[in-house]
Amino acid sequence: MKKIKIVHLYPNELNLYGDMGNTLCLYYRLKKRGYEAEIEKVDMGDKLCEFDILLIGGGQDKEMNIIASDLKRKSEMLSYSVNCGKVVFAVCAGFQLLGRYYINQQGGELKLSSALNFYTEGSSKRMIGNLVYDSPFGKIVGFENHSGKTYLSGNLKPLGRVISGYGNNGEDLGEGVLYKNTFGTYAHGAVLPKNPLLADELIKRALKTDCLSPLDDEIENLCHKQLINRF
Repeated sequence: MKKIKIVHLYPNELNLYGDMGNTLCLYYRLKKRGYEAEIEKVDMGDKLCEFDILLIGGGQDKEMNIIASDLKRKSEMLSYSVNCGKVVFAVCAGFQLLGRYYINQQGGELKLSSALNFYTEGSSKRMIGNLVYDSPFGKIVGFENHSGKTYLSGNLKPLGRVISGYGNNGEDLGEGVLYKNTFGTYAHGAVLPKNPLLADELIKRALKTDCLSPLDDEIENLCHKQLINRF
């Protein structure tokens, strides 16, 4: 049976709001189905290694500035992985760093990986609160807290459409990005434990299968439903 390698990029710098929980969720759901899985952390200074699923969490401007120089050394491999269809799941700052650049509120420009054709601009308004959006994998619920406004360019499409909250920029109702097997979102939480259908979609793509054995998601689905109804 295929062994799935889950890589967590910048786990110390980009782990806002418990985004490590996304990594643990995927590991748990794989193991419960009998798959062999391993988690490898890739820190600053480490080479971005081969992976089946790459997860990148959230952070603040301070952390983005810290990793900026190191990101330059990983950008070529990251861009290659995204464009050849590897499974990538990125949250908030992790989502932003997949783009071309970030302009802060003072007008300073931070060059990012350019793995995808979008950019982010800092704003004076903080977009914070619970987030619900429609996606091809059902309604997704999470928590957002960002002042950056992300604008997709070219043929890029959002992951979903905002029902409640702000999403990418609070203007066009777009939330996140979905390109090949790369998923970007502003939803923290951690978001995958509360949205098992989304978690399983990442696993299906990593395994290259359309069918997974069912898990007992009664508690997860109850939490998901209550949050959707609440927000």
